[in-house]
Amino acid sequence: MSLFDKRGNGALRANGFTVNGATSDIHITTHGSDWYWAVCAVMTVATFAFAGLAQTKPRQQRIFHYITAAITMVAAIAYFTMGSNLGFTPIAANPQRNNPKVHGVYRQIFYVRYIDWVITTPLLLMDLLLTAAMPWPTVLFVILVDEVMIITGLVGALVYNNYKWGYFAFGNAALFYIVYVLVWEARKHANAMGKDVGKAFLICGSLTTVLWILYPIAWGVCEGGNVISPDSEAVFYGILDLFAKPVFGALLIWGHRGIDPARLGLHIHDYDEKDQAIHGNGHSNGANGYDGEGRNGNVGNVATTV
Repeated sequence: MSLFDKRGNGALRANGFTVNGATSDIHITTHGSDWYWAVCAVMTVATFAFAGLAQTKPRQQRIFHYITAAITMVAAIAYFTMGSNLGFTPIAANPQRNNPKVHGVYRQIFYVRYIDWVITTPLLLMDLLLTAAMPWPTVLFVILVDEVMIITGLVGALVYNNYKWGYFAFGNAALFYIVYVLVWEARKHANAMGKDVGKAFLICGSLTTVLWILYPIAWGVCEGGNVISPDSEAVFYGILDLFAKPVFGALLIWGHRGIDPARLGLHIHDYDEKDQAIHGNGHSNGANGYDGEGRNGNVGNVATTV
């Protein structure tokens, strides 16, 4: 059966709602599937746009274009999966409600959403923290905390009893730390790098902070509390993701239009540039460059490259 037939979107008929012997009776309809397809299309267009814009820059200045294109590329695949009614598992709804839109035993939980987030949210943080020229140990630790936030959210979504709220609390504690870094440490660091860097970080960091605070609310009324229907869940998360990824990416790349990554400590070398660190000068100069036999003579002063 094709994705689309004479009756329209055929993904729900093709793939069904039964997984591992359990059937989701609280699930998306064709409206939810259509919305997921629409978001997939936006993510795909954004990916080509960001990758295309990268070609207008020297290779040494494409790092933020590539990171941002990777974010929307992964999101496009995730939304393709959800639009196809795949990447989910039925989990017993807790609490069960009388509202017809969420009445039933098993709720459809899209675990593919968390696979998306476990890849894309670290990339989003890299976009922001590299913009602020944060030290690498801080970047790596914040990314670790972010992974804790996403994984505890996934585990909580797959738990059918009230222990899910314990994982929800762990995830919110991790989010609190990330918000602290963005609002306080990274903002101060970005301002110290220059007015243009500070402005780019302020716009994108503020957008991310506000949106990320809304995600736990979405979790609470969707996977956690079974308050709103899966179609409404699709719209809620979809709108957040559209602002958090394509809109964020457009603002970030616009903010970086006049910023050389080298100013942020990202000294990226290309194979065809006339750079001492790449080619050397073919003569032994003791403490700097390469000697005539290809041995690195730079012992006392090694530059870090990315």
